[in-house]
Amino acid sequence: MIRFKDIPYSLFFFFIAGLCEIGGGYLVWLWLRESYSWIFGVLGGCVLFMYGVIPTFQKAHFHRTYAAYGGIFILMAISWGYFFEGIIPDTYDIIGTIIATIGVIIIFYYPRKEKEKIGIDSSN
Repeated sequence: MIRFKDIPYSLFFFFIAGLCEIGGGYLVWLWLRESYSWIFGVLGGCVLFMYGVIPTFQKAHFHRTYAAYGGIFILMAISWGYFFEGIIPDTYDIIGTIIATIGVIIIFYYPRKEKEKIGIDSSN
């Protein structure tokens, strides 16, 4: 169970992971789609590697961390488009981002009892 004081910690690592994934992906995009130097691709690959490392600092299970990160990624990708490419999100971008953010809160921050099992019990 995540404690209230752990929320800023987890949000920090979600944010850093998001910057690495989107930033690294953007560098590769510039290399392949915009004909920038191959150095952009190499640098993008290194930054994407860091994206794979950073989520390991989260205190939750792998599946929950990556599921919640998906919602954070949506929020950050829409923000990236706005701040770096000047693309204003439309109504559906905003609605989808709100839904994804609510999903993050439920998946990652909703209090659970220790040892609580949810889903199909395959031990029978």
